[in-house]
Amino acid sequence: MDLGIRGRKAIVCASSRGLGRACAMSLAREGVAVIINGRDKAALQSTAEEIRSETGARVTPVVADLDHEEERQRLVTACPEADILVTNNGGPAPGRFEDWDHEQWLAAIESNLLAPVMLIRTLLPGMKARNFGRIVNITSAMVKTPVAPMALSTTARSGLTALCKAISKPAAAFNVTINNLLPERFDTDRQLQMAKAASELFGLTYEEARAQQVASIAAGRLGLPGEFGDACAFLCSSQAGYISGQNLQLDGGSYAGLV
Repeated sequence: MDLGIRGRKAIVCASSRGLGRACAMSLAREGVAVIINGRDKAALQSTAEEIRSETGARVTPVVADLDHEEERQRLVTACPEADILVTNNGGPAPGRFEDWDHEQWLAAIESNLLAPVMLIRTLLPGMKARNFGRIVNITSAMVKTPVAPMALSTTARSGLTALCKAISKPAAAFNVTINNLLPERFDTDRQLQMAKAASELFGLTYEEARAQQVASIAAGRLGLPGEFGDACAFLCSSQAGYISGQNLQLDGGSYAGLV
């Protein structure tokens, strides 16, 4: 299927690795010029070369820490007329409510609420003026099914979910869609980190923690990053212009709720 976005321009946040990288790769395969982002210059350059080599797309790497306004602006300056924005940022480590202090709450809100909100605020007016825009936020399955160890992340991401639902309705009249992807257990570095944290938090071996990750998924396996990236690319497509304000679970069928 031709997704109808060849020649469009996309900013994909936190895309040197993991799910962000997968989204950038899938968009590049569709002929989208991608601006990729990360904090590690060497990793970012390596990813840019890999995407160029595999897709032939134009790839611009921008080193920036999304938690800081001046560095977010560097990303926007590289593509001020972005047609597509994929927001993403590292989440806080799991832990215990009793241990999280004021500074940790502020850091989580900065990374997982304010950073994407400020990027959306900057780029949305231009998308509306050009009568095309696709905004996709990578959030978390925990937005719908909160668990205590992930409450720092979930609280901030739930705020982003509410804000984007509120602004998606007026944006829809300008052919700008705003949707959220809610991943659960994709086989990325994040799950390796989570397994290590779980082994320390609950007294498990690393192998036991990884086995529990797989066992928690109805499909009996971790998700593939490419599956996630392709779902993102579809939400950015011309065919997806009638889908907005939605939260798409990518969880191997694990979510137990109706909506």
